[in-house]
Amino acid sequence: MAPSAVDVYPTSRFHDLKIKAQEIVSQKTAPVKLVKAPMQLTGALDKFESFDMTPVIGKEFPKANLAQWLQAPNADELIRDLAVTDKVWKTSVFPAWASTCYTCYQHFFLKCGTDYRKVSQRGVVFFRAQDDLTNDLQKQLCQKLGELTGKPADSSMHIHPISNKSFQCNKDDEISVISNDLATKIFTDRKTEQHKKKQSLKKGWHSDITFEPAPSDYAILKLTDIPTLGGDTLWASGYEVYDRFSPAYQKFLDGLTATYAQPLFTQAAKEQKFKLYTEPRGSPLNIGDELSTEHPVIRTNPVTGWKTVFAVGHHVQHINGLTENESSHLLNEFLRMITENHDLQVRFKWNNKNDLAIWDNRSTYHAATYDYDANGLRTGQRCVGIGERPYFDPASKSKREAEGEEYFEPGEGFTVF
Repeated sequence: MAPSAVDVYPTSRFHDLKIKAQEIVSQKTAPVKLVKAPMQLTGALDKFESFDMTPVIGKEFPKANLAQWLQAPNADELIRDLAVTDKVWKTSVFPAWASTCYTCYQHFFLKCGTDYRKVSQRGVVFFRAQDDLTNDLQKQLCQKLGELTGKPADSSMHIHPISNKSFQCNKDDEISVISNDLATKIFTDRKTEQHKKKQSLKKGWHSDITFEPAPSDYAILKLTDIPTLGGDTLWASGYEVYDRFSPAYQKFLDGLTATYAQPLFTQAAKEQKFKLYTEPRGSPLNIGDELSTEHPVIRTNPVTGWKTVFAVGHHVQHINGLTENESSHLLNEFLRMITENHDLQVRFKWNNKNDLAIWDNRSTYHAATYDYDANGLRTGQRCVGIGERPYFDPASKSKREAEGEEYFEPGEGFTVF
């Protein structure tokens, strides 16, 4: 007998197929964990002089040469440890407020089993006078930082929609020139007197290119011209911002999404009569001239598995599902948490030509200090690596929760100066 043109499955078979389809959909929409556990340090960097700049954020290698690291026989081991150094983890650290009495109580903390020397989550790492690091080596370093910690295979270096070789004298699309002079030419509103009235600079805090569907993992900035005075850069920890909200507030924030966009680039292109770069910008996801996307408000860092407040900065347009007043209130609350807690910040002074900073855009924010207009040019070369599409994993933990930290409250046997 010839087979029928259409196979007829029993009802039970359709039920099984339906269940299987639901399982597949569930798997596709479930939170993705790129790295299931924090990465272990190999100790490759232990022989290089370094110091933590604050208990919470920032590390400096004052004498290291990154060009030599890239050419070393164990280059991958060095660069991978450098990437993990951005997110150093351990079981316990002393409370951030105790930085005011760091030396006074070090003996006490050691007796309590807390190693104050290994502060969790560095976030940003600094190097001095990297004269040997060319633009190509800088890009190579940024790409390797991501590759060695699990970035998607189709993620490379970002090409800025404006700050690329089509607009500026630079010959490399993947290197953006950071310059107060260039910024004034692009954004004409910076010339106005109103802009110079510095009543609040809180809106300067941001993470890079969050308007892209696949935004940055690591970024590297090297200053080639520094003013005689001023021009410092500050970084802040997104892990710490999240951890300073109450558990009830954290529960409310978890799972929220926001719209991220950069309409000023489109406006500047129209006013200055140049075209935005619309080809793939470091990822097949980053294409076109819309410069708008949706990301979580609370993001899980795929390397540490920790939650961080991601919705900070001028790219964040609106928190979805909230009224305009509610959204504005919440975004301002994030900024308030940063600006009113200087102990979750680190400030870096650019002392030398070719001083360099490397940071994780997934869990830090930064802000330049615009106090140097009368003190010369401030120019740098920045490259930005592209990572994964941001996600929130409900099973992820906050930094403090993951570490099992027990914080001493002021008054429990201490006098806080």
